[in-house]
Amino acid sequence: MEFFDHAETWDRTSIEAAQVVRLRNTVEQAGRCAFYAERFAEAKITPADIRVPGDIRRIPFTTKDDLRSQYPEGLLCVPREDIVRVHSSSGTTGTPIAVCHTRNDLNSWAELMARCMYMVGVRRSDVFQNMSGYGLFTGGLGIHAGAERLGCMTIPAGAGNTLRQIKLIKDFRSTVIHIIPSYALVLANTLRENGEDSRELPPRIALIGAEPHTEQTRRRVEEALGVKAYNSYGLSEMNGPGVAFECQEQNGLHVWEDAYIVEIINPETGAYVAAGETGELVLTTLCRAGMPILRYRTRDLTRFLPGGCACGRVHHRIDRIHGRTDDMFIVKGVNIYPMQIEQVIMAMPEVGQNYLIVLENDGPKEDLKIKVEIRDEYFVEDMRVLHGLQQKIARRLQSEILVTPKVELVQSESLPTGEGKANRVLDLREK
Repeated sequence: MEFFDHAETWDRTSIEAAQVVRLRNTVEQAGRCAFYAERFAEAKITPADIRVPGDIRRIPFTTKDDLRSQYPEGLLCVPREDIVRVHSSSGTTGTPIAVCHTRNDLNSWAELMARCMYMVGVRRSDVFQNMSGYGLFTGGLGIHAGAERLGCMTIPAGAGNTLRQIKLIKDFRSTVIHIIPSYALVLANTLRENGEDSRELPPRIALIGAEPHTEQTRRRVEEALGVKAYNSYGLSEMNGPGVAFECQEQNGLHVWEDAYIVEIINPETGAYVAAGETGELVLTTLCRAGMPILRYRTRDLTRFLPGGCACGRVHHRIDRIHGRTDDMFIVKGVNIYPMQIEQVIMAMPEVGQNYLIVLENDGPKEDLKIKVEIRDEYFVEDMRVLHGLQQKIARRLQSEILVTPKVELVQSESLPTGEGKANRVLDLREK
């Protein structure tokens, strides 16, 4: 087994010893800004009080609203002139958040990203094509730095312009790509439309992330592009990509616990969930000086995977992200996550590459409609066949989500697609 650096080989004792030292340093560093100084004083905790990793529970949670309240520079813990880059994420609710990085912060992030890429087989001899957006979004620059740290020829293609992406792949013989799962399926469709056989193209590895996706979608990406697709996890508040990554076993994402402390809590109570249960992911930076963040409530839902990994690394593994606490919608009193719907429909061979969940009012009632693209070979003129397929999809969904949806079958590639994260839910209900 090959490793990028020594920290990958640490046992639990070594990981936890490093976490104690780094958490103490982080508490000391974070205390240099008024926000955390006040929090620590209220909680009556000092760096000396950190003796085991579990002492982190004494520190209050940090939320996205906290970050917004401190925008733009309220959480800075170094002089302003030490900051060399700012990333910002506005989301959809107004006030943005900002994350500021020192030179050492960026170097640490690049090392973590290079570790992730090396783990799945990326090497200096590879040509890496980055199909992610650049700018304030962290996905592009973060993984770009990791590829350059490995010494790959790195192509900053950016998002979109699919025909140009295909030309770059062919001209430079790109062997590794970074791509959002929904856009990977758009790329695959474009290849087919242009008579290209993905098996004859050079990519062998796809790094996918930035939007929650199911195992069924991952397998579709692999089949359509002829690659091994590895799931990644990150968020701007914790740097960006590089927080956790699958190894070649493709069985959960290793969280780099030398750089982050990971917790999973009940989103309603804040208490730890039982081992193996799904809850909200909480993360703490351990290697960031410019703007450390402690016990950040990500709103992402996942669980710790039990047992060891065949790759030999003992850094905790989390399951793929199941959704977000704020993604959930309620129909007829039932809590539903979009990922539950995707898991069902993307496992069906008749279904194409896209779908849309529509929530609307029908008089006093709420209706759940799901528009599903059907592959051309199944979209026949026989209405009995299409009606049977509608009923089949509706039954399988009802078994999973306990609500019977209206299923509308549409032709392949008829639903709108974008070059960024897919918008899967359209809520037309009167508020």
